[in-house]
Amino acid sequence: MKKQFLSVLAFSAILLSSCGGTAKIEKASACGQEGEITASSATAIAETESGKVAGYVENGIYIYKGIPYAKAERFMPPVAADKWEGVRSSRAYGPTCPQGKRMGWYSDEQAFAFNWDDGYPDENCLRVNIWTPGLKDGKKRPVMVWLHGGGYSAGSGQELPSYDGTNLAKKGDAVVVTLNHRLNVLGFLDLSAYGDKYAKSGNAGLLDLVAALQWVNKNIESFGGDARNVTIFGQSGGGGKVSTLLATPSARGLFHKAIVQSGSMLRTMEQKYSRRIGSAVMEELGLKASQIDELCKMPYDKVLAAGDKAIAKVRAEAEKEGVSSFIFGWAPTVDGDVLPVQPFDPQAPAQSKGIPVMIGTTLHEFTMSTYVPAFRTITKEKAVEFLQKKYGERTDEFLTAFEKAYPGYQPKDLVDVDFVFRPGAVEQAKLKAAQQGAPVYMYMFAWESPVLDGMFRSTHCMDIPFAFNNVVRHASMTGGGAEAQALGEKMSSAWLNFARTGNPNAEGLPEWEPYTAEKGATMIFNNDCQVKYNHDKELLEVVMAFPTRGF
Repeated sequence: MKKQFLSVLAFSAILLSSCGGTAKIEKASACGQEGEITASSATAIAETESGKVAGYVENGIYIYKGIPYAKAERFMPPVAADKWEGVRSSRAYGPTCPQGKRMGWYSDEQAFAFNWDDGYPDENCLRVNIWTPGLKDGKKRPVMVWLHGGGYSAGSGQELPSYDGTNLAKKGDAVVVTLNHRLNVLGFLDLSAYGDKYAKSGNAGLLDLVAALQWVNKNIESFGGDARNVTIFGQSGGGGKVSTLLATPSARGLFHKAIVQSGSMLRTMEQKYSRRIGSAVMEELGLKASQIDELCKMPYDKVLAAGDKAIAKVRAEAEKEGVSSFIFGWAPTVDGDVLPVQPFDPQAPAQSKGIPVMIGTTLHEFTMSTYVPAFRTITKEKAVEFLQKKYGERTDEFLTAFEKAYPGYQPKDLVDVDFVFRPGAVEQAKLKAAQQGAPVYMYMFAWESPVLDGMFRSTHCMDIPFAFNNVVRHASMTGGGAEAQALGEKMSSAWLNFARTGNPNAEGLPEWEPYTAEKGATMIFNNDCQVKYNHDKELLEVVMAFPTRGF
């Protein structure tokens, strides 16, 4: 596979910073008015392997937050959570994984639109949150497990208002799960060169995800879910996690469908580089190999700072060796054990041949005009000047192909349309289709938000509130208007239908056929949804001659 390169390095920084008992839902719905919460010692008690948990009921949905699914010592694989006596209150989100400062808070416009909830950090962060219409009532509800974004460095299962599972669970009679796991230096510092004790440290965060899916497999029946019908879905880094789990042997059989939203991660870290980072961290901290256990005692902030410096150092070395990557550093590593091979290189993973997959991106992703205001009113002439710096003598060819793919475009589209995520998504879909196993469906989210004079367009993360049917809940991003609500109804129906049956076709949408390299069927989500066939094939051929991602 050719080495590929990111053209706009700022995008990478944005990506990484970016209900027991047997009570029935009828009883819960009848107990109060819209918006009323019922939380008591006799309400929403569910049984787990570790003990009983108490949630609460809101708008007819049983909600549980912060349930431990496992525990882990620093850098060690997760193990079963401790059992408890009595009933554990599980009504508030648990701790999030410690992480670096979110730079987005320094932009009032971004902070307003995204409306992040960063919670409180603690290394004891292996927790799940659950939304369900009923408890142990014999119904076989599809289970949808959400894997959050933030690369492998940041984020949580509560990070955005969009992640709330109430509306999706209620609309689709489904069980929705979100979770926290170890990130950054805690989840992906490869110390395997320092002995068997740390052999799996470079994939600790990935093993957390497997542990969460194992917990779902063993416990979700108590929450009204079907352990034999689990869909994993995630966006950005969460899409990367989905891509990687499709190739992780220990995750086999724990999920049955997968959705990759703006995160087609075909390749991940090679151990050659992840081990170099581990060694560089030791050097930064002045530790010898015999002092490796000292890392487990050091303050988190100190280890993270050393890790960031180590990544910068090793990245510079890797670039001299001809490697540049969209995600370099904190990510799963191909260790021959937890992750035997690259997820989608050179082919789709054989172990998930029978799993239906849905893959997509947004039209604009890391929108240049969102972050560089001057681009919002750019002229075509200036946009072409900008393009020539990348495409050189092929600029005219690019423009001709762009006009064919996006007739009637605005000048700012020339710099806003995404070529970072879309090429990888198309490649992933082609590799999956080539297996001739379960179908793969492809989409592009092209709806543009009117918020703040339309500055966000269809930016990275804009599709999430629509998939979760949380357009109104996350109105600071979507505007919450009638058109957005209508699209949210269609998209969430597609996601729910896919989770239930493996086929996303839904009322209000044109017929959505599986993707093939030959036809290239892609559902375009907008006020007027339509299926297009290889609409940007020629454009991508030009773009891929100047690659925008790598490893």
